[in-house]
Amino acid sequence: MGSEVLCKVSFQGQTSEGKAYLESEKVTFRGTFRFDIPVKAVSNVEVSRGVLKVSTAEGLASFSLGPELAEKWANKLKNPRGLLDKLGVKAGQKLCVLGVKDEDFLAQLERKVGEVHTGRAPKECDLLFVAVDGPEDLDRLGTLQRSIKRDGGIWVIRPKGKASKLADGEVIAAAKAQGLSVVKVAKFSETHTAEKLVIPLSQR
Repeated sequence: MGSEVLCKVSFQGQTSEGKAYLESEKVTFRGTFRFDIPVKAVSNVEVSRGVLKVSTAEGLASFSLGPELAEKWANKLKNPRGLLDKLGVKAGQKLCVLGVKDEDFLAQLERKVGEVHTGRAPKECDLLFVAVDGPEDLDRLGTLQRSIKRDGGIWVIRPKGKASKLADGEVIAAAKAQGLSVVKVAKFSETHTAEKLVIPLSQR
């Protein structure tokens, strides 16, 4: 969930009151005109007298947010969260990866925590990442639950969009049926999404 605020925005010769949203991947504005600025397209960020100025190849977008919020948004744009931050990966954690074939992701994990378990899930994992391609893969969630700490998590990594073989809500339903709750959704890559499952507090 990103940040949302009502403010005045100027962009490409237009000025309007409306809603501005700061999300992990983009800055969005909805007023009498609309635009989306991908975070990766931002070339410079400045704050002047409470106005956040975001430079892109398409022009300069100015957001009248006030001093405190403008500085907060500027910091987030200058220091966007990486994938491991979004997934809650921290140094010293015990991690397991099952079926996820993203070599760059595996390399990032190894640099962060050192050893990463693959092939078979050990006991007491802080986080377990499992690839899910279709409904049949969801049947193992209950078994995988035994491999995480009571306050640990299982990240289901699955294709998104037209490539997905899962219907909307299917992961949530399967998790609930096996004693788990979906508490977070994150963008894993351009082709895959990630959903975090945990043991409900009442069962820990």
